[in-house]
Amino acid sequence: MEKENGRENNKKNVRSKYRTEYSGDHNFDYKDPASLARFVSDAGKITPARISKLSLAQQKKVSAAVKKARNLALLPSGTDAYDTAPRPELISPVPFEV
Repeated sequence: MEKENGRENNKKNVRSKYRTEYSGDHNFDYKDPASLARFVSDAGKITPARISKLSLAQQKKVSAAVKKARNLALLPSGTDAYDTAPRPELISPVPFEV
């Protein structure tokens, strides 16, 4: 252990409670169903914050985006729809050349 100012530093590495890849002010886009599909289970339910490791503000933004995407039919809604509908296809934002 390192000594700092004559005292031992007993600080251990602690894992964060929340996901580090999303900042607190991250905007979850309802027009991107591939990224929202990460927060929706196979049964079509929105994953709870304790499992998805999102903060309360982030979870509210995700649920609002998922609900808006469902209303616009970008994500399937209901359990029956998830049985028949395929997963959203990944669309790259980078344009390709022919």
